[in-house]
Amino acid sequence: MSYQTPRGFLRGIELSHFMDTYAEFHAFAQGFCEVLCPWPPRHAEMSEDLKKQVTDDHHYYMLGRAAGILAWLTICCVIKLVLF
Repeated sequence: MSYQTPRGFLRGIELSHFMDTYAEFHAFAQGFCEVLCPWPPRHAEMSEDLKKQVTDDHHYYMLGRAAGILAWLTICCVIKLVLF
């Protein structure tokens, strides 16, 4: 079986470049932690460096938020299975 070029919206996307810089990973982690940890942040405002990372890599930030929601749903399902 040989490699086939992806079709449709996946054409031209190289997965080797997915979260390959610290800024992209940091934006993902920031979004994930904002959802998973619901308590108020320790700092009232984001630092300029963090704000720049989140705005530059907003799609990774939103992916992190979605992953946080999925993590909460998984946690709720496990609790339901164990306790009920």
